[in-house]
Amino acid sequence: MNIRSAKFRIGQVVRHRIFPFRGVIFDVDPEFNNNEEWYEAIPAEIRPRKDQPFYHLLAENAETEYVAYVSEQNLLEDDTGEPVRHPQLGEYFERLPDGDYQPRPQHIH
Repeated sequence: MNIRSAKFRIGQVVRHRIFPFRGVIFDVDPEFNNNEEWYEAIPAEIRPRKDQPFYHLLAENAETEYVAYVSEQNLLEDDTGEPVRHPQLGEYFERLPDGDYQPRPQHIH
């Protein structure tokens, strides 16, 4: 098995390459770790490979906030510096001066 290291880190603000949403990474899976029903629901033409890191995001779009699960190939660094408005953010992170987020001590494992 080819072990890859994750391109993005916990607390980093990222945006989706195709869809208009962004978020803060709160967990990383070294490879796909969700159910087949979720995977098959992604249109085949944009369905990502399973053998790459997948990221759990506290995400937001123009209408709402939610949790997203996104492949590394579909993420880009968000360099807007804008804060993320997800309501759970404060439970897990403190915002740093550079715009990224630092996990609160009780959420580091």
